[in-house]
Amino acid sequence: MLRLTPVRVAAAILVAAVAAQLVPVHRDNPPVRMEVAAPADVRAILERSCYDCHSNRTRWPWYSRVAPVSWLVASDVHKGRKEINFSEWPMFDFKEQDHLLEQVDKQITRGKMPLPVYLIMHGDAQLRPADREKLLAWARSGSGGDPTEGY
Repeated sequence: MLRLTPVRVAAAILVAAVAAQLVPVHRDNPPVRMEVAAPADVRAILERSCYDCHSNRTRWPWYSRVAPVSWLVASDVHKGRKEINFSEWPMFDFKEQDHLLEQVDKQITRGKMPLPVYLIMHGDAQLRPADREKLLAWARSGSGGDPTEGY
């Protein structure tokens, strides 16, 4: 019977960590067809605080290549794109855009976005009060009118 020693435990952990790197992770940035129509200041906030998970312009950081963190990052990005993808925004009809804007309003109002775990490594993505106000005004303006109206 093998005796569990600290060296054997460490070796097993090392082997598991190396083996984990062999699990493929789907990190992609599909082509950007069109971008969301938003005023320049709103667009800058979206790009800084939302695009890594909610667009086809994800910046994949170094830790997105190291398992098991890579699995979590890729999963969050794919889920985020499924919920709302600003790179595919113009392909939605106005009714769907209005629904998505309501979700943006709801998530920002509740302080749910950006995710706290994302902010650990991306402090610049934190929404300041002025950022929140601009995003909420944009989201509440709806999709049917001029996206630059009031700015």
